[in-house]
Amino acid sequence: MAKAATRQPGSGTRLSIRLDLDRGARIGPGKVAVLEAIAQTGSISAAGRALRISYRRTWQLVEDLNASLGAPVVTTAAGGSGGGGASLTELGQAVVTRYRAIEAACAAAAHADLTALQAVVAPPA
Repeated sequence: MAKAATRQPGSGTRLSIRLDLDRGARIGPGKVAVLEAIAQTGSISAAGRALRISYRRTWQLVEDLNASLGAPVVTTAAGGSGGGGASLTELGQAVVTRYRAIEAACAAAAHADLTALQAVVAPPA
């Protein structure tokens, strides 16, 4: 399943990134998880079920990305006897790939500081 954030090994510490692009697009772990689930399941409704969110909310996140990026991130085929489906467009795949690359680079850059911070924070009761 899609990962929501980059976890540091051996701890509950995690790094969560949200990107605010010039066009007003906001891309974070939730929208990226939706795109990854659509790519994995081939369906918007199945992606929502896999992520335990409603079809409506799943579609809203896709529509928000489409509108804010100025082009579709998902292509759909109508259902029926042959079945429907959804897949990522080239833009949708680029969003996932670039977001995960940024997330990994940030996690690597912040690893020492996150580890040091975790060492001084009291463990949960």
